[in-house]
Amino acid sequence: MKHRIVRNIRRADAEGVKLLGQMGVATVHEAQGRTGLLAPYMRPIYTSARVAGPAVTVLCQAGDNLMIHAAVELCQAGDVLVVTCTAESTDGMFGDLLATSLRSRGVAGLVINAGVRDVADLTAMDFPVWSKAISAMGTVKATLGSVNIPITCAEQLIRPGDAVIGDLDGVVVVPREDVAEVVKASQQRIAKEEKNRERLRAGEAGLDMYGLRAKLKDLGVVYVDQED
Repeated sequence: MKHRIVRNIRRADAEGVKLLGQMGVATVHEAQGRTGLLAPYMRPIYTSARVAGPAVTVLCQAGDNLMIHAAVELCQAGDVLVVTCTAESTDGMFGDLLATSLRSRGVAGLVINAGVRDVADLTAMDFPVWSKAISAMGTVKATLGSVNIPITCAEQLIRPGDAVIGDLDGVVVVPREDVAEVVKASQQRIAKEEKNRERLRAGEAGLDMYGLRAKLKDLGVVYVDQED
């Protein structure tokens, strides 16, 4: 494979990405047909972490963070750096010094399918990170990779400029060309859920609200007053 660094990418619409971030991962995931959700092992390093922005993608060799350094200068304010490796890795490929460099450029956060270190410092900086692992294991800077190419990160295809949304529920990716459509679908879902929430607050059973009694009957469930 020819290694390359792509300087200029098409980014998802900023206002649309902001709205998706406000709606949250669970809503966005459901609204786009239960697609785009990264593997559940991708967890935020602190519970209040939230992020929404276009992806700058990085493909690294396991245990080598050279290409993360190469990607820093290509990042713009509001971007989310998304890193994966050519092989499984839990090494601590990112710490507070790289976060300081990204923060100086206004980068919104990091999603990395590997390990991070200096978690206390990252948390104190309020720099949002979602990672596969936390590890003090250091890395080298010796092997080529690529920046701003399509990558597979935690079981999802992510292209440069796609919208990346992260919160306590995990991380979801929205193709950049679908952002407006997913925003609309998410808004409709929120409105529908609020109506359902009011019905549930009023005491209505979910079995009735969702029409599940008929389904139970069709599946052969029988109600009895007591066990034999």
